Amino acid sequence: MKNTGTAIGSHAPDFELPGIDDRVYHLARYLDQYRVVAVIFMCNHCPYVGAYLERLKQLQADFQERGFTAMGINSNDMRDYPEDSFESMKRFASFKELNFPYLRDANQDVARGFGAQKTPEVFLLDREGVIRYNGAIDDNAEEPTAVKEPYLRSAIGSLLAGESIAIASTQVVGCDLKWRPSES
Repeated sequence: MKNTGTAIGSHAPDFELPGIDDRVYHLARYLDQYRVVAVIFMCNHCPYVGAYLERLKQLQADFQERGFTAMGINSNDMRDYPEDSFESMKRFASFKELNFPYLRDANQDVARGFGAQKTPEVFLLDREGVIRYNGAIDDNAEEPTAVKEPYLRSAIGSLLAGESIAIASTQVVGCDLKWRPSES
């Protein structure tokens, strides 16, 4: 299946995915509830996800009262990467004390629809479901105290304030998404 992708300024593909809490998450329902939603393609074993996890949890804590939520989505192939299985996701989320939903995209359709390529990769949506930002969380995966450009934090703040986003797209630094082998 071809990775189609969705451009900034276009409506994000709607989805319904199972969460690690055994609930089903439907993007359209979240867009009804929240003013801004960050869809973050992530996984359990990527060192870049590990480096950014505390920052993502802090963003959720800082902005949730203002109408923001993050949604983590793991689309990695679990046949070749069993550490990304649904059961492993549950253990990971519990151990890391995630404060946002963590969802499983087992058939990888959601990742393809968004055009995700890396973990972690962010797609920031406004209340109408339009992608307003795509890219990295910030400009320094290794050292949180050395961040000069907090891309995602700035984009969330701008959307919540009803302003346009100064930097709408950035280069994603992370691990390649682990695609299932083509089935012939």
